[in-house]
Amino acid sequence: MKVDIKIRRFNPEKDQKPWWGEYSFDDVNPTDSVLDVLHRVKWELDGSLALRRSCAHGVCGSDAMRINGANALACKTLVKRLAKKGGEAAGIQVEPMLGLKVLKDLIVDMEPFFEHYRSVLPYFINDSAVPANGRERLQSPEERARFDDTTKCILCAACTTGCPSFWANDRYIGPAAIVQAHRFIFDSRDEGYNERLEVMGDTFGVWKCRTIFNCTNACPRDIEVTKAIADVKKALTTGEV
Repeated sequence: MKVDIKIRRFNPEKDQKPWWGEYSFDDVNPTDSVLDVLHRVKWELDGSLALRRSCAHGVCGSDAMRINGANALACKTLVKRLAKKGGEAAGIQVEPMLGLKVLKDLIVDMEPFFEHYRSVLPYFINDSAVPANGRERLQSPEERARFDDTTKCILCAACTTGCPSFWANDRYIGPAAIVQAHRFIFDSRDEGYNERLEVMGDTFGVWKCRTIFNCTNACPRDIEVTKAIADVKKALTTGEV
């Protein structure tokens, strides 16, 4: 398959503004991923291309980027899905995620994203005495199901950087942080829900969400992000967890 790929490039050490690098291959396998094509650009045509990647299996989340105008993981996006009519060629446009500072080419500064993540206390909080029988704190399958969906987050930032509210003001905590808060707020064993709900109810917390659903559409793990946000809003308004 013939593939033409445009990559938004920027090296702050020498570029005044971003520019488009254009590359072509005539022998791409339709089942290759966009990450495979980016590797070929870097390894065969231009070794200066900078991008993040690690597991290449949709688990680490490090290769999230904008592909043909939508956030996605490069390793999970197959070339054949981007093929033009007839399936004999594909045009691919790749850009760094929006809303975060570009460090170089497809690499963005993730620190603001992780600062929001840390603000929701994304860890188990329980200061109660260990159960007398010495066993772990138990919960029913129904209690686990309450937050099971939000345990799937891989912190790729695709949801947050696809959110217009985040583009408008990066002080908004963002969908990913809310998903992480949800995971613990609705855990029957956790005792930190009051602190997390306080963060969620802040000016730049959950109420900045405008229910646009970009986050849900962007999630590579198919998390119902907008539903999780609605759950947190309900907990704030009703006090019921």
